[in-house]
Formats: sequence, structure tokens, C-alpha cells
Amino acid sequence: MATQPTYAARIDFLLQLAASLHAYGTTAQRLEAAIQAVAGRLNLRCNAWANPTGLILSVVDAEAEREPGAPAAETTRVVRLEPGDVDLARLCEADAIAERVLAGDMSLVEGARALRDLKAPSGKLADAVTAASFGLASASVAGLLRTAWPDIATAAVIGWLIGLLYVMGARRPRLSEGLDAIAALLATLLATAVAFWLVPINLKTVVVASLIVLLPGLTLANAVSELSSQHLVAGTARFAGAVSTLLKLTFGTVAATQFARFLGWVPEEPLPALPPEWLEWVALCIAALSFAVLFRARLRDYPVVMASAVLGYLCSRYGGAALGNEAGVFMAGFVVSAASNIYARTFQRPGAIVRVPGMILLVPGSVGFRSLSFVFERDVFLGLDAGFTVIIVLICLVAGLLFGNLLVPPRRSL
Repeated sequence: MATQPTYAARIDFLLQLAASLHAYGTTAQRLEAAIQAVAGRLNLRCNAWANPTGLILSVVDAEAEREPGAPAAETTRVVRLEPGDVDLARLCEADAIAERVLAGDMSLVEGARALRDLKAPSGKLADAVTAASFGLASASVAGLLRTAWPDIATAAVIGWLIGLLYVMGARRPRLSEGLDAIAALLATLLATAVAFWLVPINLKTVVVASLIVLLPGLTLANAVSELSSQHLVAGTARFAGAVSTLLKLTFGTVAATQFARFLGWVPEEPLPALPPEWLEWVALCIAALSFAVLFRARLRDYPVVMASAVLGYLCSRYGGAALGNEAGVFMAGFVVSAASNIYARTFQRPGAIVRVPGMILLVPGSVGFRSLSFVFERDVFLGLDAGFTVIIVLICLVAGLLFGNLLVPPRRSL
């Protein structure tokens, strides 16, 4: 750098970087490790504490001269933040800005300003693409569940409507708070109406597929990952947030079911579906594309994101067929984790580009949703059975990720 950066400038850059990584979906253990590594290169000693809704950074200037035995001046910043969401493009950009600052190609002030500029809201075109991707994701998941064509079409339409609600709720805090319950209510009512008035469909499968983007499966996996790395406060808070989301979704579904019964909408059971074999592979490709959009990846990263989603699904599918479902999930987590670290080492970019999409078709969000639905319907034994299934799948997935990190150590925390 041309001039020696001030203590205040170094702290401001560190705080902006921490807030950016938090906003773009970085888990607590990875965020803390990344911030401490950057602080060391800025000649700062930093104790970072992250949780899903805030940050605490306690910083000491390692360059400051002081008398022997005198305590160092310590600066503590406490920041309240909203829970982050996955944004792969901005995560990569934040990582690139940090690298340029540390390499001396950009000043700390310019780096902090660039990180602030990343937080600008997305445009109308991006919102429209996101809403459309909700429908594609719902339709593709219905196809992966090997349902009939009416089920797939219904899930797609309901998914698009929920996508519109999601985009509207992003700028309306009051709507955002109740969005999960409203979406579940709308999805269940519309699916029941289609099944009663138009064509028999597999109601539960269509509802799960319609809500697939809102199900907090990835949040549950991140929570267990944080707990396994001894970040107990962050993991517990994230787990509680995921359960809260599941409760709101379940309440909306149960309320809509009761209202439909009050109206006399009792649909007939559909005939068993016999979809063609090629449908699963088409649905898999569409699901990978839709999640690349929903994770806000850069266009040039779409092939990598889609390939990682397909890789995770295939490892889980064929590994599960050969060794059992739990072993299949473990194998998929292991392969995805190792592949993400190889990608990060080879291309000097965040491994999250491979790791996060590779996990998305493995996380048990739909099973957790069904577990609470059984409980609300007073079928406690089925609910407990599904709940234990969620826990087992989460343990296998996180164990696979940890063993993958052991096989191929990560280049960096991201």
C-alpha cells in the first residue's frame, strides 16, 4: 500500500468484510476463521464472535507501541444483523476484494467502500428471474419425486406464485415475517382446489414440492455443522430459527387443510403415477439450473454450480441404492466437501461455489416439514419417526463434510 493504513481504517475494513460474509450466508465457524486470518494480515489481533443475527469483534492493534506490562488498547464493535442468505456471486466478489486489499492492489478505504457497494439491492429483472426460478425448482423437485404430469404442473404454478410473494416480501418487513405461513396456506389451498375441482393429484407431494425453496434444510445442515465445530450459541440459534420456519410452514398447511375440509373439499386419491425414466434426469438438470439462479451465482459459474448439484444427487442416489440411504448421504457429503476444497485450491476461489449447491438436494428439509405435519395431525409416532430420520440424515451429511475436509484440507475458510 502506498501509505500506512490507520488503525480506524483497518477496523472499518474488517467490520465491513465480516458483515458482508455474514450477509452472504457464511456459517459462524467459517466467518470467524476468515476474519481472524484477515486480521492477522492487517496486523490486528481479533477475537470474533458470530451468530445468525449479529457480530462482535474485539480488536487490538498489534503495531501499537506501549510500555512493557501496560494493557493494549482494545476496540470492541457490536453489530446487529439480519440472518444472511446464500449469495454466491457477492460472496466471491467480497473474497476477491479482500484478496486485492491484502495484496496491496486496493486501499483499505477503497475496499471498505467496495464492500458497501455490494449491498445495493437487486434490480427488477433479477427479482423476476428469482420468482420464475421458484416455479422451476418446485416443478423439478416434483419430477425428482416421480409424480405425474398434473402434479408437476400444479407445483410449478404454485411455486411461481410463492416466488412472487417472496420477492414482494423482501422489501416489506411485515409481509416477510408471515411469508412462510402465508405461502404454506396458499400452496395447500390451491393444491386442494386443483385436486378437488380439476384433476386428482398427490396432495402432500405437490405441497412439499411447491414449498421446497422455503424449507430450511440447508439451515438445519449449517446449524448441525456449527454445533459439531463447538460453535454452540450460533448452532443453537440457527437450529431454533430453522424450527421456527418449519413451525410457520406447518401451521399454514394445517390451517389450510382444516379450512378445505370446512368447505367440503375432499379430493379423491390419484392413480399411481408411472412417469417415464427420462423425466428424473430432465428434472435433475432443471433443478440444478434453478438453484444456480436462487443461489445468485454468476453466469460463468453456472456450469460449476449445476455440476456440483448433480454430483451430490448422483452420489446420494447410487450410494444409497448400494449401501443404504444414510451411507449414500454420507458419501455425497464426503465427495462434495472434497470436491469443493479441490476447486478452491485449484482456482483460488471460495469452495462454497461447489459445497453449497452440492448439499442442496441432500438436506432433509421436506422430511422435517412432514415430521411436524404429523405432529400437528396428532400422529405423534409417525412424527417422531420422521424427526429421527431428519437427525440421522443431518448427522450423516455433516460427518461426510467433515471427513471430506480431512481428506482434502481447505485452502481457506470460505
